[in-house]
Amino acid sequence: MRLILFLFAIQSIVFCKKYDIQEIMDLGKRGDNYRVWLYFIDKRGSIPIVVDQKTIDRRAKNGVQTNGLWYDLTASKNYIDQISSLGIMVKTESRWLNAISVICTLSDIERIAAFSFIKQIKPVVGYHKRSNIEYPDISPHSRDFDYGNALEQIEQINVNELHEQGYTGSGVRILVMDTGFKLTHNALREINVIDQWDVVKDDQETANETDEESAVGQDYHGTAVLSTIAGNQLGEFIGVAFDSEFLLAKTEDVTQEIQLEEDNYVAGLEWGEQNGADVVSTSLGYLDWYEYSDMDGNTAVTTIGVDIAVGLGVVCVTAAGNSGSSSWYYIIAPADADSVISVGAVWEDGVIASFSSHGPTYDGRIKPEVCARGKQTWCVNPNSNTNYSRLSGTSLACPLVAGAVALIIQARPDWSAMEVRDAIMMTASMADSANNTYGYGILNAGSAINYGVVAGSDKSDNQPDEYNLIRAYPNPFNPTVNILVDIGRSSELKVDIISYDGTLVNNVYDSWTIGQVQQLQWKPKNISSGIYFIRAAFNGNHFLRKIVKHFI
Repeated sequence: MRLILFLFAIQSIVFCKKYDIQEIMDLGKRGDNYRVWLYFIDKRGSIPIVVDQKTIDRRAKNGVQTNGLWYDLTASKNYIDQISSLGIMVKTESRWLNAISVICTLSDIERIAAFSFIKQIKPVVGYHKRSNIEYPDISPHSRDFDYGNALEQIEQINVNELHEQGYTGSGVRILVMDTGFKLTHNALREINVIDQWDVVKDDQETANETDEESAVGQDYHGTAVLSTIAGNQLGEFIGVAFDSEFLLAKTEDVTQEIQLEEDNYVAGLEWGEQNGADVVSTSLGYLDWYEYSDMDGNTAVTTIGVDIAVGLGVVCVTAAGNSGSSSWYYIIAPADADSVISVGAVWEDGVIASFSSHGPTYDGRIKPEVCARGKQTWCVNPNSNTNYSRLSGTSLACPLVAGAVALIIQARPDWSAMEVRDAIMMTASMADSANNTYGYGILNAGSAINYGVVAGSDKSDNQPDEYNLIRAYPNPFNPTVNILVDIGRSSELKVDIISYDGTLVNNVYDSWTIGQVQQLQWKPKNISSGIYFIRAAFNGNHFLRKIVKHFI
């Protein structure tokens, strides 16, 4: 079995030149020009950014030191100036990717490639949004409960239990990235918006652009999504985490073939992380230009961006996708990320919605992580200031889980991002029988906050007796990867890092250990970027987990 995995890894390594002109022509065309990523070899001439105090505190909780952090250095200003001097338009800068996106001609590509500081040139692909929602029932509410129409979807994931304990999201900051947001509805007028950013036009207008007729309805999707978290109108509609702080980012330009540029997505993530986001909710997903083999947790730029965000301590929640009834069938980027919480959609009775995308990832990981109400989910009617609607899609299931994450963070402020993720998965309705339709089952927020904290025990009553798992985050990584191994019971544990050809690179752990989650860390020195494997041996079992070290 190991040999098969090694052979797969060898085949996955691609040695290429700085750019593939055919790939750029096929995927990067924008009118008469081309939009491409320029990856730099280093960060010479970079400038450190200033981060929010909440960011510093969140990183510290997750074991990330802010001082001198590579991800907080801008892309090289020296290199950017040299590119600009050619008359080339720079659109987006990415600290995390150490890259910029530009608009240029094919002849410009040759001039750019001649610079010694250019590591690689890749097209900026226009990924068509595939987290579409259905609009079957536009109608006002008709119930008299405190939660209003939101009652069933709140109770299905046991959020009401946390509300009764006083957890409503206070002090937790949520980044929502979507098409835009209208905050004039009665249920949204009082939400606590810390900041807003239109990534597309680089301003703070996240509602409809008043100067563009074609933009009418731009904020429909985002408003519906946001309301399931932030809605607050007692007796009519209550969202999951209505007391949270919100960062709102418009990352999608619906006037241009409803496509989201991958650089907008990553830019939104970087902005939110810098400004103290604890949670990210993105009801967006992409598959055009991809093959199923790309759903491996390492390929899509949006997937890489999500893994970096989690590595910096942000819990990232995303829609699994609405391709379950299509020929594609599987989850879509960035739901394939190793450390994301991807969310499938169920009916009110807990049955999976036919459109909800399935796992596994191409490298065999179970997806989605959990499910929530995504069929006929109640939300505000974005075309009204008073009415409510029932909409469908994993787009609606995702924010329900993201809101629950905010409550869990409020209840357990010392938990790391991956501890929150583990708690959600290991207390869901199918934690002991996970599959690639429901993942680990329907979220149970009330149980999640008690995961691993039952008096007199290292494990909660909801945790399986023996759960053999190895996780690594961030993945891809640089410079450090965190490794979590849950062996279920006391055993001799050995954890090694091996190369794609089976060569031992490093021994991370080799000792007897009690049955609990072991949190390990590998910070390699003087090793090249590429594919490696974590090999864990315990209790007669062997586990391999692929990790990727990316360049900086």
